[in-house]
Amino acid sequence: MTLKTPADEGIAFFESSRLPEEEPVRVYELQLDPDGGPSKDRAYIRLPPPYRPYILRVALDAGTPASKNAVLKTNFPLHGGKFARDKFVEKTLPNNFSKPIHINLPISHAGAFVYWIEYDGSSSERIAGREGYFNIDPILRVKGRSHILSASEMSLPISRGGNVLENEVDIPLDGLVILTVVSKWMGKIHEWMQHFREASQRGYNMLHYTPLQRRGCSGSPYSIADQLAFDRQLFDKETEDNDVVLVKEALRVARDDYGLLSLTDVVLNHTASNSPWLLDHPEAGFSPFNTPHLTPALELDNAIIDFSSSLASSGLPTNVLSQADLNTLLCALASKIKDELQLWQYYVLDRAREKSGVLAVPVREIPAWTGPHVAGKSTAELADIMKSTGKIIGLGKFKGRFSVHVKPKDAASLVHTAFTELEDSESLAQAWASVVDAINAPLYEEWRVDTETALENIKNRVAYTRLADNGPKLGEITAELPLVESYFTRLPHTQQTSKHDHKALCLANNGWIWDADPLQNFALPPSKAYLRREVIVWGDCVKLRYGSGPADNPWLWEYMIRYATSLAETFDGFRIDNCHSTPLHVGVALLDAARMVNPNLYVCAELFTGNEETDTYFVSRLGINSLIREAYNGYDPKEFSRLLYRFGVSKPIGSMDTACLTSPEELPPPTGKGPIRPCLVTPLEGSSPHALLFDLTHDNESPLYKRSAEDALSTGALVAFSGSAIGSNKGFDDLYPKLLDLVGDNRRYEVAKEGEEKGISRVKRVLNHLHTEMVLDGFSEGHVHQENDYIAIHRVHPQTGKGYLLIAHTAFSKGSKDRGWFNPTKLFRTKARFILGFGIDIPSYEVDADNRIIHGLPSQLIDIAPVTPTEGSSEDGPFSEITIPEVFPPGSILLFVTQLQDVEMQLDEFCRQGADEAFRTLDLVDLNVVLYRADGEERDATSGKIGTYDVPDHGHLVYAGLEGWMALLRPIMRYNDLGHVLCDHLRRGSWALDYIYDRLMKQGHTLPNLIHPATWFKERFDRIKSTVPSFLRPKYFAIVVYEAYKAARRSVIEQHTEFISSGHTFTQDLALCSVQMYGLVQTASLDPAEAVPSLAAGLPHFTIGWARCWGRDVFIALRGMFLTTGNFLAAKRHILAFASTLKNGLIPNLLDSVRNPRYNSRDSPWWMLQSIQDYVQFAPDGPRILSESVKRRFPKDDIFVSWDDPRSYGYSNTIIEIIQEILQRHADGISFREHNAGPNLDMQMNNEGFDIEVHVDWRTGLLFGGNRYNCGTWMDKMGESVKAGTKGIPATPRDGAPVEITGLLKSTLRWLSELSAKRKIPFEGVQATVDGQRRLVTYKEWNDLIQSSFEHCYYVPSDPAEDVEFIISSNIVNRRGIYKDVFGSGPGREWSDYQLRPNFPIAMAVAPELFHASRALDALKIADKVLRGPLGMKTLDPSDLQYRGDYDNSNDSNDGSVAKGLNYHNGPEWGWPLGYFLRAYLHFDIQAGAGRQNPTDTLHHLHAMLLGLRKHIQNDPWRGLPELTNGNGSYCHDSCATQAWSSSTILDFLQDVHNISTSV
Repeated sequence: MTLKTPADEGIAFFESSRLPEEEPVRVYELQLDPDGGPSKDRAYIRLPPPYRPYILRVALDAGTPASKNAVLKTNFPLHGGKFARDKFVEKTLPNNFSKPIHINLPISHAGAFVYWIEYDGSSSERIAGREGYFNIDPILRVKGRSHILSASEMSLPISRGGNVLENEVDIPLDGLVILTVVSKWMGKIHEWMQHFREASQRGYNMLHYTPLQRRGCSGSPYSIADQLAFDRQLFDKETEDNDVVLVKEALRVARDDYGLLSLTDVVLNHTASNSPWLLDHPEAGFSPFNTPHLTPALELDNAIIDFSSSLASSGLPTNVLSQADLNTLLCALASKIKDELQLWQYYVLDRAREKSGVLAVPVREIPAWTGPHVAGKSTAELADIMKSTGKIIGLGKFKGRFSVHVKPKDAASLVHTAFTELEDSESLAQAWASVVDAINAPLYEEWRVDTETALENIKNRVAYTRLADNGPKLGEITAELPLVESYFTRLPHTQQTSKHDHKALCLANNGWIWDADPLQNFALPPSKAYLRREVIVWGDCVKLRYGSGPADNPWLWEYMIRYATSLAETFDGFRIDNCHSTPLHVGVALLDAARMVNPNLYVCAELFTGNEETDTYFVSRLGINSLIREAYNGYDPKEFSRLLYRFGVSKPIGSMDTACLTSPEELPPPTGKGPIRPCLVTPLEGSSPHALLFDLTHDNESPLYKRSAEDALSTGALVAFSGSAIGSNKGFDDLYPKLLDLVGDNRRYEVAKEGEEKGISRVKRVLNHLHTEMVLDGFSEGHVHQENDYIAIHRVHPQTGKGYLLIAHTAFSKGSKDRGWFNPTKLFRTKARFILGFGIDIPSYEVDADNRIIHGLPSQLIDIAPVTPTEGSSEDGPFSEITIPEVFPPGSILLFVTQLQDVEMQLDEFCRQGADEAFRTLDLVDLNVVLYRADGEERDATSGKIGTYDVPDHGHLVYAGLEGWMALLRPIMRYNDLGHVLCDHLRRGSWALDYIYDRLMKQGHTLPNLIHPATWFKERFDRIKSTVPSFLRPKYFAIVVYEAYKAARRSVIEQHTEFISSGHTFTQDLALCSVQMYGLVQTASLDPAEAVPSLAAGLPHFTIGWARCWGRDVFIALRGMFLTTGNFLAAKRHILAFASTLKNGLIPNLLDSVRNPRYNSRDSPWWMLQSIQDYVQFAPDGPRILSESVKRRFPKDDIFVSWDDPRSYGYSNTIIEIIQEILQRHADGISFREHNAGPNLDMQMNNEGFDIEVHVDWRTGLLFGGNRYNCGTWMDKMGESVKAGTKGIPATPRDGAPVEITGLLKSTLRWLSELSAKRKIPFEGVQATVDGQRRLVTYKEWNDLIQSSFEHCYYVPSDPAEDVEFIISSNIVNRRGIYKDVFGSGPGREWSDYQLRPNFPIAMAVAPELFHASRALDALKIADKVLRGPLGMKTLDPSDLQYRGDYDNSNDSNDGSVAKGLNYHNGPEWGWPLGYFLRAYLHFDIQAGAGRQNPTDTLHHLHAMLLGLRKHIQNDPWRGLPELTNGNGSYCHDSCATQAWSSSTILDFLQDVHNISTSV
């Protein structure tokens, strides 16, 4: 029977039946970037211990590049089984373009794992996305403790408080309280129980033991001689052979009887210089034998030893007693190194040997030169060429003296080719010698710099070790104690070592280097650290040489794996010693081996990288659970407080992320088997390495040395009060006056007797216990306040409002007894009660000498009399105020318990509950008010009484509704940015709360459904105002607003189609734009008699009055805004309203509430007919609209009458009759002058511009219209500049037959022809005069006429030779392989036919049958390359002389091309044509391109074009797509921030994709 692994058990859990009352599963969602990798912030994720299995969800947006034939690869055992670092499993990602992509990983065990997405690139090559790493915290269990405080919050004595209980508890990493002990100072192992008792009573729950292995000759615990045996001194003589059993038993007692887990150092980077096994395995170290570049470093080291032994005989000082002595010695050493060693010979070429080598090569045998051109080059240039070609052998290798050389024939070849005038060997040899001189010159300089650096480093080291007051002052210089520490261990030459090369017996010692790259091994080339004497060496430790893997050093790997696994079997955790210098692959492999025997091994390390990125790199790869940080790195109170906040506060008080961003969902079983489970989804934003914050580590100077002895109390208390794992050492708690000598000091710890307190242990006992209790009980929020020398930390439970407040007076300076200044602390709506207060009196900073026992400074904790907070009240409510006592010297602390008053335990839940019920009854118009409304809309709807909210120091929100608030709240909630100006505003008052419900309540008379959400808001905001202190107001405001926003958004989505409701976030964001744009205002309506909802063209410019509702814009947007979303009623209302206004065969460009419509757009009726066709196709009762009767706004004679004139609405037509009228009017020809023509109608237009002309050319079936003074299509910018002479002159008249109108006409004719053929409409065609005869032209005949003439009229062939087949003026063609923008432009503008613009894809999308498929695709590829921008399509080819990419409507220059924004459609990138381009490309690529074989290739190609839009809509406060951008997607300040048709046409494309996806 195969035993289940932890991974198997996790899978089994999710496949098992749900239990009654089972809690929701936690799901942590990690969103990947479109390229399949995590963002930089999310590259490392730390996950909690899996006490109960949970899910890591890897999420990827559908259709992004990384989703193409993608698999998730990970070494996490996704399918069960055992973990192996190099064993990767795959999970295929669903290939769906319409739904979000989720991979759910069942998490049930600790470990460190890597993952990435592998997918097909654009050329079908496999691409591996950026790697991401997730580390899962280990499950640590230890015996529970009784409470340290009584029910009345007073500290309990040892007999009653903090006692070890029988039950075990799970300790999160933040709950660890670690004490470092030096094992040799604890005595024999049978004496350890007293230390366990003391540590347990002081509130520690883990002991960190320095290494217990057998030590080397130095006696340092970190210089281990035998990694597989424990130190004999720990045991009595008769028990030392039973060492492993005794250690394990002692640790069991510590764990079971005293509640103490165990942590030990694991030393992987070096071994003791006298390790016995080195004699048999010197290959385990770095030597000149296996690392030849160390050879000159060894020579230098030998020279220093020789120099040290000959000082007296040379008349040099043997003691360094002054700077003069130092200078004398260094001067003599420099002479020896430079003059006698001649180490330059390792750097340079031997000039004489090189010259003779060339001389020996017969001229006739010189080979041809194969390198770069050399003729005529100088010797310096030739030297560089030789270096670049790699022909200088041994350069920088330092293998031996004059080992750098060039093969004679290579040298001869170079100079023979370079100096063609030289013919004899002697001349060539001399020339080569000159080149050698040039090669050597920088090498000599390199030697000089390296030598000077080495001498300077030696000088600095001698000054510290022998002269400095803070150094060890080593004394006399001898061969045994040389000038500086030896860099090499020299193994003895014995019979045992005789089998090894003598070079293999000189092994490099380990050490460290200031500011070194931790990822580079300084013992390997190209490092010259040993030669330059940059290593601060540990003379008792040999650096281990692992190589790149076990094959390079099999014995060492096997031995060290045994060492690591034996420790993992014994201890609960590792501290990786010298982690930053341990080769990463070594650490990974050995820790993996250790975790195989102890899956819940806790691993911590101290890194000295000085770089957070590098820290994270190590943490993520090694699976380090905690990084050791040290409080004494804070050089002043401000920096100390920063460290406390950075590492000790996981969340600020009033944090929002957990409260707001966690959302309930249903979880499908990750393997496909098992039940659906309820879950809570929390988004992951990335992790920082977890901190283990020490007040002081065991290897650093004491508080007395660093700050003051008194500071131990304040710093120890502050660290104990932080929210991270914490650590200390016994010397800190007992107030040792200085850092003890870990090697030479062999005394024993003093152990406090029962009831006796040493140093600051009495305070530590309370605070350490309280630390763990706060973590276990959920005191997850905190605040750090620093003022002068004071630091206060407040830890709070976010649900109960209970907290603990510590105020500490730091003592960075010695000798001061001054109280200092700390403003009284006000705690609003909070009661505070004194728990304890202490100062410390240290009468002497000296300790009596004792050769046996280690003592701390004499000291006494001084009880501070209880401090009673005063109570008061202000405009912010009642408060408690804490004032520091008059006598409160540095080092003193105060501890209070706090309780938020009138707190509702279920306030969070109350703020959330009922949201769905409150918003579910709202229709989409109600939801427009709730979610959106630009300032102009809100003021219009409320008669100017309400606008968007103005946040001080920020400005007006973009919307009055919830989306306006969410634009600010999203990043605030995500990052808990409580310093944001909105949070400050909320703390100052409740105006924002009042605004939200007040605006809804006041509009309830118009939209009664708004009363429900208004009431819901009021109930919650009233509760918040009455019970929540001001500092928590931002949190509860965010909970309410975000919950309402989610409920309102859900209400929208639930009213939309399945395409939207099941779609991905981008689809839903676009669909929300339909609600954003469709709403009720007073001055714009679809009915002249009453205000009814209407579609805005864009926000914020087209919101109210005549500017809101445009015929062309409505019908370009109608399919996406209303039909794809399922708002068929709104679609129908717009169709009927505009159909009622038909006049002269046209519908209005500007509706103006149907009161004063303007008819100047030739394309608008065709957009409406396309929308009617789409409505018939999409709407459930679509065909019925054709028989819908509409009252006509104008009389039959087309005379303009006011809306309330009796002749208005005097007769009715059905929609199909109106459609027929449009076609008949166009067949007859349209000619009229706009009503009220002149400046009152349009002050910019010339007189001729008001004349509207449209006719059909019955030779081609095409519609022609317009003149040079008007612009009847969407490119409708009229010149306005008198200064530039463009007033009244359109930028883009597009008179003739614009390609999109032709496409729309063709689409309509095809549709009507089909309906007519099926007898579904009462018409067959139109009456028209053709060739002088009035006759019926059927829809099919007209359709076929356009079909047969289109390519001939519009296509511009790639090959000029084919021009004869088309109507082409070859001399004015600018770009080929495209379709004309217009056919038949007016006189003088013939060239405009050939402009490349984004209009032909519109025709392709609505009437693809018009186009030759391969030509169409080629033209689209050109448009893709030339016109497509990040968010839209360039409106003109950049190679066109008229192209101007940046639009500025305020430009009042003399430049007619841009003055008053004339280039509106001559370059700027418009959003809405992109959707049609995508639809056209999708159609024709599947028909004639790569998609013919595999449509998913096309879909991925096109979805890559959406990446910029996805990012924009997610990040822009308007939450829409802009009208246009300037060149290359840059911001255009004159653009609408969100435009209906921009979002609409992308929705059109996504629905096409959805249809393809669901049909496959």
